[in-house]
Amino acid sequence: MAVVAVCAASLSANAQEWSSLSEEQQQVLSRFESRWDSLSEARRNRLVTGAERWLSMDADERETVRERFTRWQSLSDERRTILLERLRQLRELTPDQRDQLRQRLRRLNSLTPEERQALRDRFRALSPEQRREALQRMRDNARKRRRRN
Repeated sequence: MAVVAVCAASLSANAQEWSSLSEEQQQVLSRFESRWDSLSEARRNRLVTGAERWLSMDADERETVRERFTRWQSLSDERRTILLERLRQLRELTPDQRDQLRQRLRRLNSLTPEERQALRDRFRALSPEQRREALQRMRDNARKRRRRN
């Protein structure tokens, strides 16, 4: 067992050397070559994992990733910070809570654009106090649903 652990550790450490990367991985990661040795092990691991994912994608998947990356890069720092915070909050939800959120999102997305707009308009027409009350009712209802499940 110890031999397996030593071999695995050796392979892991070896995989961190630029020369141990495959030609395809080196090509994908070429912009990091000059500073590869100064990157942390965790960063190099993430980059190698990303390169492996990239190399396993077909052309359509790669194009989708390029478009998403371009969209992400075009966001303001403030917007990116907000989105990262929402992602952090999403990851903190339990699997059941995430499922409930997905169900609600599917329900919202099943509405026609006109129905969604009417919903937004109704919410915007509320006074600040009415909005607070509506949001509180939604939170309370969500808590009740969670207790029942």
